[in-house]
Amino acid sequence: MAYEALRDIEILFGLALVTVVIFRRLKFPSIVGFLVTGILAGPHASGLIGNTHQVEQMAEIGVVLLLFTIGIEFSLKELMRIKQLVILGGGLQVVLTIVVIAVAGTLFDFSLNQSIFFGFLVALSSTAILIKLLSDAGELDTPHGKTALGILIFQDLCIVPLMLFTPLLGGNGNGWQEVAFIIGKAAAVIIAAHYSAGFFVPWIFAQVVKTRSRELFILTIIFIGMGTAWLTAQAGLSLALGAFIAGLAISESEYSHQALSDIIPFREAFMSLFFISVGMLLDPVILFTSPVLIAGLVLTIILIKTLVTTGAAMALGLPMRIALTAGLSLAQIGEFSFVLSQSGLKHGLLSSEAYQMFLAASIATMGLTPLCMKIAAPVAEQLAARLPHSWTRGKSMFAGNGKKTTLTDHVIIVGYGMNGKNLARVLRHLKIPYVAVETNPFTVKAEKKKGQHIIFGDASKPEILEHAGIENARIMVIAISDAAASRRVAALARHMNPAIHVIVRTRYLLEVEPLFKLGVNEVIPEEFETSVEILSRVLKRFLVPQDVIENCVAEVRKDGYEMLRSVSKRHSHAVGIAGFLAGAEIGTFTVHKGATIEGTTLREGILRSRSGASILAIKRGEEVAPNPDPVWELKERDVVLLLGSAEQLAAAAKLFEAGKKEKGSEPG
Repeated sequence: MAYEALRDIEILFGLALVTVVIFRRLKFPSIVGFLVTGILAGPHASGLIGNTHQVEQMAEIGVVLLLFTIGIEFSLKELMRIKQLVILGGGLQVVLTIVVIAVAGTLFDFSLNQSIFFGFLVALSSTAILIKLLSDAGELDTPHGKTALGILIFQDLCIVPLMLFTPLLGGNGNGWQEVAFIIGKAAAVIIAAHYSAGFFVPWIFAQVVKTRSRELFILTIIFIGMGTAWLTAQAGLSLALGAFIAGLAISESEYSHQALSDIIPFREAFMSLFFISVGMLLDPVILFTSPVLIAGLVLTIILIKTLVTTGAAMALGLPMRIALTAGLSLAQIGEFSFVLSQSGLKHGLLSSEAYQMFLAASIATMGLTPLCMKIAAPVAEQLAARLPHSWTRGKSMFAGNGKKTTLTDHVIIVGYGMNGKNLARVLRHLKIPYVAVETNPFTVKAEKKKGQHIIFGDASKPEILEHAGIENARIMVIAISDAAASRRVAALARHMNPAIHVIVRTRYLLEVEPLFKLGVNEVIPEEFETSVEILSRVLKRFLVPQDVIENCVAEVRKDGYEMLRSVSKRHSHAVGIAGFLAGAEIGTFTVHKGATIEGTTLREGILRSRSGASILAIKRGEEVAPNPDPVWELKERDVVLLLGSAEQLAAAAKLFEAGKKEKGSEPG
């Protein structure tokens, strides 16, 4: 029939539009919608697509493009940054899953080779689903998000060797000699790709870029990716391996980001066909003939993967709450397991019935991923609360906390990311005592070697806060990306030390009110501060005077933070003098050499008349003078504590700047 392929594609994409929209509204991942589209359109259901061969060929292009983009996205620098999570965490998870599934398979009378292959299928999780869900939830930078990401990276790297070993498990090889031969060929191709990445690929792109033709650039990307895949296939290796190697070659060039952005639309289109083609292979009858068996298989997969991944993360030293949250997030079967399953079917490692069972169970685990992620944090928190702290705190073999801190009147920094490090650096410079609390044992170990005062542990546990000296601390700064964990830490800190001043950095304005309800004193929403910084930089580009910019920023902050203050007052854990200071702020300023107010007395009233701010106290050396006398003369290096509105403090700041002394301002 003429244009049969075009008709089939049109039917599939049209049906996918409806199915995916419905599933997205039900909060299911798009992949599940594509799989269901294939089930509905396939020969086992409606029969809209009778000849699946052409669809499968285009789906294979999707697999090639997926490996190609994984290769482009792969970065040795990024790998080295989280190498412990990737190599140790990912390695433990993959190896242990394969071992556990292989043992379970042999107990059910499957051959050892088949059982090991079942382990290959179950070990992989869905990068596409999990990264999307973590990103949408804003949890990629959380401890459990980073843990899951590190394990996913290792799984992606394992795809190539698992695909190479599958034919050998099926008996289509000559044992270890064949393994060594395949690995040798793969190494030769990778070495060739490495050297081509240093000269050949950049040279081709340089010539193409000179033409300033986007069409030619895209064609070059496809030519390199598909060409390398074809060459490796001719050498007896897989198309997917060649595509991955081509991606690696491009990833080392300066054109990798543009190449990735141009190829992603093609990948998404062909990958949707891949998932649709997988769905076509599933016979829905099996859902009715073996529902109990499939349900049992789904629960077994989720349970085993959760336990193994949690155990692997805890073996690295991570607390149970973080490890279990990551484990539940990674409990689904991955998209590359479908690729492996087709190879296993081809090489006799899967029977037709076992293949159908696997497809049904895999699709179910993918569909249950949002639910697993939703219950992950509450389940982890409840379980960690019921078990002894010594079991759930994580092993500090990589960190070594030592004795409880003896600091007093210090700052506790929860989270040692960028914000925590910057704060610690400034506090150290100003000789203000502090202790940081971090859940990554490798970070703790590295920072301890640098002499940082940092301890390992989960700050949502009272034992860890006690170790950090919560009862004697003046301020706690919570600088982590996990909103739920921030709330738990804030509530616990307020309970253990009602007098502590709690400052929380959060990402979105929506998270502000729940934090104030828990008794947090100050909340810094990044979303708001980013908008203020953007405003400032835009005005600078238009050469708006700095004092005008400062006034605009002060006005925006006044309007924005007025809302936050009103929330804070509604839910404040303490009332008193603060109720009389609504709208006022307190700030400290140093008298610099040549400042307008240097050498003036308080009786002259220059500060009050020019800014409107009031002096509360003055510090000179170690001496502090509260409510100083009018005869006090301000000198260089005096630290002055002022009370006033944001605008008044901004005006006062100019009077303290170095070299701003005006003629006639000195006392006569």
